[in-house]
Amino acid sequence: MASDIDFFSADYEQARERFRRQAAIAGARLWALALDARGPVGEDLSIDVAWLGRADASRLVVVQSGVHGVEAFAGAAVQLELLGRPPTVATDTALVLIHVVNPYGMAWLRRVNENNVDLNRNCLDRGDRYRGAPRGYRALDRLINPPTAPSFDFFTLRVGWRIVRHGFEALKVAVATGQYEFPQGLFYGGAELEQGPALLRDWLEHIEAPVAEVQVLDLHSGLGRFGGIGVFPDHCTGPNAQQRLRKRFGDMHTAQGSSGPGYRIRGGVANLYRQTFPGITNSYLTVEFGTYSMLRVLHALREENRWHFYGGAGLENQAKAKLREALGPADPRWRRSVLHHGGSLVALAAGN
Repeated sequence: MASDIDFFSADYEQARERFRRQAAIAGARLWALALDARGPVGEDLSIDVAWLGRADASRLVVVQSGVHGVEAFAGAAVQLELLGRPPTVATDTALVLIHVVNPYGMAWLRRVNENNVDLNRNCLDRGDRYRGAPRGYRALDRLINPPTAPSFDFFTLRVGWRIVRHGFEALKVAVATGQYEFPQGLFYGGAELEQGPALLRDWLEHIEAPVAEVQVLDLHSGLGRFGGIGVFPDHCTGPNAQQRLRKRFGDMHTAQGSSGPGYRIRGGVANLYRQTFPGITNSYLTVEFGTYSMLRVLHALREENRWHFYGGAGLENQAKAKLREALGPADPRWRRSVLHHGGSLVALAAGN
């Protein structure tokens, strides 16, 4: 039997091949949503979906990985373990695994997609417009998006001075909320709905099952203490959402996720589910596997972005390796923690 660490893949190509093979062994129904973008050696890219359980299930438990591409190594490992060791699922429930919503980002070791778009800032509410940026972001643009190749430039000291002047929470909100004015900047939400989210939306709209309830677990990494888990309910999951979540997840929800990440994003992927399944019970949880400090993660994102736009953009630079480590540590203890917490959360979601 494979060890826990073996569920973590070396790269996108291996992760996809293993997911497809194990899904077929598990008897899942499979879809591959092909993208136009290509990987580092010209390989095709796709969002892969595996459906385990009844085709006419009224309740869906969706486990989604890789909205932020390079974060997918953790989520994909959880999904691979689920396929090999499926949890007990309630009779009216289907387990739906959406493998790597941003395959370009995973393949190229980027958090964003082929157009530098953060897909979790790209799915705006109907009527919202792709424009604007937090006032604080504009002031920080030259600091977090310098138009130069990666180099030492006293980033930590400069950010520290900003924190002393304005406070850490203000900095976090200004940077991470989402912006639509700086196409080469961090946390850019794009100018229109990107191909990946559009393909996912179209697939969701064509589900033939009589869906009455959807529970989404959207797996991410990088926010929170090393080896810990944060469970953050979307702020618009509908009436009585907190009570439903507390009843199903107990202390895992109330202890870990009640405070939230401290900021509210624009254009989260949760919007796709609300728009696709209006009027039904819809609970969306963002699951964060904690890694390193927020400043270390931000610096890694910054340096990779500099390399992409003002360096060679290939996979060989240390900026790529540092970003992968910042969002998916190689530490075996961390990886075992991801699988333990991820599997436990899915089991709670899928059971009676």
